[in-house]
Amino acid sequence: MHAGQQWRSFAPKIFLNTRSLAELLDGGQSFRWSLKSGGIWEGVFGKNLVQVKLSESENLRYRVLTGESIEILEYFGQSVDWDMISDALPWRSDPQLRTCMQEFPGLRILQQPFGETLFSFLCSTAKQISQIKQCCLEVANRLGEDLGGGNYAWPGWDAIAEAGEDVLRECRLGYRSRYIWKVAKILRKDQEFELRLASEGYPQAKATLMQLPGVGAKVADCVLLFGCGRLEAFPVDTWITKVMARRYNLGGWDTAKVAQFGQVHFGSAAGLAQQFLFASERAN
Repeated sequence: MHAGQQWRSFAPKIFLNTRSLAELLDGGQSFRWSLKSGGIWEGVFGKNLVQVKLSESENLRYRVLTGESIEILEYFGQSVDWDMISDALPWRSDPQLRTCMQEFPGLRILQQPFGETLFSFLCSTAKQISQIKQCCLEVANRLGEDLGGGNYAWPGWDAIAEAGEDVLRECRLGYRSRYIWKVAKILRKDQEFELRLASEGYPQAKATLMQLPGVGAKVADCVLLFGCGRLEAFPVDTWITKVMARRYNLGGWDTAKVAQFGQVHFGSAAGLAQQFLFASERAN
C-alpha cells in the first residue's frame, strides 16, 4: 500500500494535452479509468490503483495508491519510443493522418494486462464505452480483490469460471455471459495460452484468439493491439469504417479489406494510426 505517495513525473516525461489524455484513458483502449475532481484520473489495472494528472506544463504525473510504480511505467509503455514510432507513420504524405495527429498530440497505446483486456473486449460487443465500463466495474466489484477506496481488481479467469454464467448475467453482461464463462473455463485450464500467443506471428495470433468463443476479427485485433502490444493490428469498428470511407474513399469495402488497407498504408504501427483516426472521428 502506498497511500499518500507523492506525485512523480514519468521518466522519460510524457507530454499530453487534456484532450489527448482523456482519449488515451477514456477513449476505448481501457475501461477502468474515471475522472475525479481537480483533473485527476483514477484507474485500476492488475492489482494497481493509480492516479494521474497533468501539470501546468502538460507533463503527465502519477502516484500509486495501491501497487507498484514499475507496473504503471510498463502500463504507459515507457520502454517504447513513441516519438520515433509516431514519426515513422506516413503523416508526411497523408494529410488526413497528419491532421488527426495534430489534434491529439502525444497519443500512444497503453500496454495493458492480457487477461483483463480480453475480458473487456468480450464485453464490448454492441455496447458503448460507458456500458463496457459498467460491465467491467460490476464484475470487479462482485468478484475482484479489494484495492481500497471502493476499488476492486479484475478477478481473473479462475474466479470468473468459478462464479458461473448466472453471476455474470447479474453483472449485466447479458448474452455475453455464456461465452465469457466458456473463455474463462478454457483459459483456466490452458495456463500457457498467453505465452503461446506471444510466440506467434500476427496472423497466427489473430487466428488463435478467434478460436475462443465470442472472439471475432475486431475483438481479436483490439486484444492484440491493447493487450499484447501488437502495433500492426488495425481494429475496424463502425467508427473506423466511417473514417476510412470518408477520408480514404473506401466506402463499401468489407471490414477485412479495410483492415488490410490500414496495415499496408500505415505500416508496422498501423494500430497507432488507427487510434489517431478513431479519436478524431469521434471528436468531430
